[in-house]
Amino acid sequence: MRTTIKTGAVALAAACALVLTGCGSSSGGSSGGSDASSGSGTLADVKGASNQPGTLLDTPFAKPQLHLTDNHGKPFDLVKQTAGHPTLLFFGYTHCPDVCPTTMSDLALAKAKLPKADQDKLRVVFVSSDPERDTPARLTEWLGAMDKSFIGLTGSFTAIQTAARSVGVGIEAPVKEKDGSVTVTHGAEVLAFWPKDDKGHVLYMSGTTAEQFAHDLPKIIRSEAP
Repeated sequence: MRTTIKTGAVALAAACALVLTGCGSSSGGSSGGSDASSGSGTLADVKGASNQPGTLLDTPFAKPQLHLTDNHGKPFDLVKQTAGHPTLLFFGYTHCPDVCPTTMSDLALAKAKLPKADQDKLRVVFVSSDPERDTPARLTEWLGAMDKSFIGLTGSFTAIQTAARSVGVGIEAPVKEKDGSVTVTHGAEVLAFWPKDDKGHVLYMSGTTAEQFAHDLPKIIRSEAP
């Protein structure tokens, strides 16, 4: 299995460009590329301090109109069923050897530090970039090992790719290699949506720690900039 991660390159300019970089894999290899995606938001006010890892978006992203199947096998309308809730959105896949489990585990640890009332408000949504292998049962097992409240979504790859690109996250269809391994290219960003307007205001890059998420979550829940 091989993973290629699309990470956001933050420029101190009016536009946001996302570029491909390689990521370590279980087979010891990595791959990269130069494909780029763009979204409706622009990045500004870069937060470089250790306790302010998020990047505030000049123009917030609208929540993707995404209708998929959740990890319990039920239809899930992302906009409708997360409306009014602070929401963290991540695109990845359960066979990922490194970035995806690390990111979701860090989010679980951060969430656990919140008061119970805030935990109940928060929605953490994991959308599969490898929906053919990520069945509802697989998502339930994988996410349940981290936090049973996490929502896993799977379904049409085309719908998922369109939704990801609408928020500036690039993903590509999984490719089965000649040796039987699967290359999955996906963005490593976590988008935070504020409950007051259901828009994505803060972007977190790969490498954000559990402590950094924990620092920011209370503000995300209150629709405040970190």
